[in-house]
Amino acid sequence: MKIIVAGCGKVGYTLAEQLSEEGHEITVIEPRAERVQAAVDALDVIGYIGTGNSYKMQKEAGVEDADLLIAVTGHDEVNLLSCLIAKKAGNCRTIARVRNPEYVDEIGFIKEELGLSVAINPELATARDIARLIQVPSALEVDTFAKGRAYMVRLEIPKGSPWHQLRVMDAAVKYGNHFLVCILERGDGILIPSGNTVMMEGDRISMIAPAEDMNRLFNIIGIQARPIRNVMIAGGGTIAYYLAQRLLKAKVNTTIIESNLQRCNELSEALDKATIIYGDAADSKLLLEEGLEQMDAFVALTNFDEENIMLSLYAHQASKAKLITKINKIAFEGIVRSIPVGSIISPKYLTAEHIIQYVRDMENSRINERDSKVDMVYWIADGKAEALEFSVEDQSKVTDTPLMNLKLKSNLLICSIMRANKVIIPSGQDKILSGDKVVVVTTGRHLNRLEDILDGAVR
Repeated sequence: MKIIVAGCGKVGYTLAEQLSEEGHEITVIEPRAERVQAAVDALDVIGYIGTGNSYKMQKEAGVEDADLLIAVTGHDEVNLLSCLIAKKAGNCRTIARVRNPEYVDEIGFIKEELGLSVAINPELATARDIARLIQVPSALEVDTFAKGRAYMVRLEIPKGSPWHQLRVMDAAVKYGNHFLVCILERGDGILIPSGNTVMMEGDRISMIAPAEDMNRLFNIIGIQARPIRNVMIAGGGTIAYYLAQRLLKAKVNTTIIESNLQRCNELSEALDKATIIYGDAADSKLLLEEGLEQMDAFVALTNFDEENIMLSLYAHQASKAKLITKINKIAFEGIVRSIPVGSIISPKYLTAEHIIQYVRDMENSRINERDSKVDMVYWIADGKAEALEFSVEDQSKVTDTPLMNLKLKSNLLICSIMRANKVIIPSGQDKILSGDKVVVVTTGRHLNRLEDILDGAVR
C-alpha cells in the first residue's frame, strides 16, 4: 500500500521503519530537514521537507494516490487538519495521534466529523499498559487478549523455582494444561519452545493463560505475588495523569513528584485524592522523605530517558518496589535490558503496534481476503517476537481441521482459542472454528490474516 507518514519524530520514524519492512511504499513529510535526511538515509522511504497540514505538500507527496495517511506530529491540531485535508484531497483513510486529555471525551465526535479511521492517544495507551503491570505485579510484561479473558505475561524463572530444569511438557502435565509457554529467552537467544525444551532459572518466558489462573501460576513457578497498594510516580506529565486516574479508581495510594509548580497545581485540582509533591524527583533525599522505601511500585515517567534510568536504578537500591521505566530513545533500548530498571515502557512502540494492527487488517480487506481479522498486534520479548489475535470470520484452510494436521510455518505457535467466552489452551486435537478468536505467536513478521500461518497445503 501507499502510505504517507506526517511527522518523523520517534513515533513517525518507528512507523516508517516497520511499515517499509512489511513491503509498503512509505513517504514521510517532516519540517525538520535533518529528520527527513536521517529517515531517507536509513530506511527505504521517500522524504519531503514540509508540514503535513499543507494541501500543496500533501499533493506533492502523492496523497491523491495514497491508501492511508498517518499524522503523528507533536501537535494534535496539525494532525487533525492533516487528516481532514487528506480525506478531502485524496479520499484515503486517515489515522491521527491525539494526545490532549481535553479531547478524550470528544474523540468519538471528532472521528465522525473529520472522517478519521483511527484516533490514537499514546499517553492513554501507555497508562493502560502500566496499570496492567501494576495489576499483575510479578510480570515484566502483560498483554491481554480475548477482551481481557486471557493474559500473556513475561516473567523470569527465579532461583529455586520448581520449574528449573523442567521440560515444558512436564510442566503442563504436572500443573494442568491451563497455560502455554509461548516464548523462551536465554541470554540473547529467543525461541518458541517445543515440549522437550528444558527451562532453567534465569530464563525469561512468555506464557498465556486465562486471567483467573495467573496468581496460581505465579505461585507454582515460585514467584511471590504481593498486591500493590502504594505507588510513587516520578514526573507529572500526561501519562502520569492518566495512570493516577486508574490507580486512584482502584484505591491504590498514589504519590506524584513534579518539578513544575504550575503543573503541580493542575494535578492537585484534577486528582484530589492523590498526593502531589512539588520537587525534583532526582533528589534522593526527597524520594526517601516521601516514602520510597515503603512503596510497592515506582514508575519513572519524566521527559528524559537518562533521568528515568537513573531514578529506577536508585529505587532498585533503596526499595523493593516493582520498577517501571519509560524509555523512548532507540539508543538506550539495548543497554537497559541488562540493568535492573524493571519493566520498560515505550509509548512510541505502543502507538506503532496499534497502527500496524490497523494497517494489516486494512491490507487484508484491500485484497478481499476476509476469512479473518487482525484484532491485536503486540511486540513481545523486547520486540523479537509478535503476538497476534485474529477473529475468525469465515471458513478457510485453517478451520475445521485438527491443529496437528495443519502444516504450520516454522517459529510459530497457536497459543489460545476463545470460543463462546471460554479460553481454550489448544492441543493437537483441537480445531479452529468460524467465530473463534485465535492468538498466534511468531518470531517472524507480517502475518496479515490467519491463513498466513500455513506453510503450504493441509496434510
